[in-house]
Amino acid sequence: MNASPLIERKRAIRKEGRARIRAFSEEALQKMSSAAGQILSERPEWKNARRVLGYLALKDELEFSSVLKAALVDGKTIALPRFIPEQNTYCAAILPQAQSFASLSFGRFGILEPPLNAPVIPLNQLDFVLVPGVAFDPSGRRLGRGKGFYDRLLAETNNACIKCGVALEEQIVAAIPAESHDIAMNFILTPSRWIVCKESACP
Repeated sequence: MNASPLIERKRAIRKEGRARIRAFSEEALQKMSSAAGQILSERPEWKNARRVLGYLALKDELEFSSVLKAALVDGKTIALPRFIPEQNTYCAAILPQAQSFASLSFGRFGILEPPLNAPVIPLNQLDFVLVPGVAFDPSGRRLGRGKGFYDRLLAETNNACIKCGVALEEQIVAAIPAESHDIAMNFILTPSRWIVCKESACP
């Protein structure tokens, strides 16, 4: 069966977004991660957030571990996604303050996760989520890696929770086709700016 035009369009945008970030060297991505982290650290939305779901980057994503470590020191509750195999989904597992990143281990998809004994924060109690993706548009629409994990996770957050997409400037496209299950971002963070999304009303 042939894929629908919408699915084919998403595949094309996803392929292009991946190619764009892979064109940068590891050193360049480190510099851009630092620049994006500086912007994030200065935003009032970040400063006011107390319960944050971050992420640890794959090799083709912007990386924020130093920002998350600083947030721990500042007293924020920092959680990271932890895979739940029996549910084929992710929860928000709290990063232990004392052990910090030393307690992490690789999960099913090769991503560092908090240990199984780390407490879980209900997704509807989060007030800020950093959301990686392969492409975004100015309206806040996002394309991930195609498995739907973040779509399901974000659907359980509350309306007041700030959803902040993270991408390179080169991954911002004119428009991404929307589906009923898609969750729009409130903001998009790039290494050079903080985008207020047009169609996503910020709380």
